[in-house]
Amino acid sequence: MSEADRVNLSCLCGQVKIAINQRPDYVHACNCTLCAKTGAHWSYFHPSEVRIEGRTRQYRRADKDDPSASIHFCPECGSTTHFTLTESAISQYGNVQLGANMLLAEPGDLVGVELRYPDGRAWSGGEDFGYVRVPSIIGDNAASE
Repeated sequence: MSEADRVNLSCLCGQVKIAINQRPDYVHACNCTLCAKTGAHWSYFHPSEVRIEGRTRQYRRADKDDPSASIHFCPECGSTTHFTLTESAISQYGNVQLGANMLLAEPGDLVGVELRYPDGRAWSGGEDFGYVRVPSIIGDNAASE
């Protein structure tokens, strides 16, 4: 792995730092209530591919009987940093996914990565996402809005 492939994320105050040893294949700018209100654009990695430094607090949705993700955020500045799977999700699927908030990356670190727009508000949770618009490429000024 080259240093150019590494992505470093940091919350606003710098207390929480995340290092990922690869660039994401894509970033999800989901429109679901959780993603919109936590201010997150997610990329997904195996937990072994991510190093997290610093203390976080967690939030689990109260509107779901059995939420599958714990949202982590910096207790100092409030930045949403990442999500981990809950115990029930791990028992069902294994500890196979961690979501990192790509809005915490330096903008230049994600140039060329596809930005997808899943319709999380309409997603039932069982099948693949539908999308609300066509993907764009990060750093492509013609596609940026």
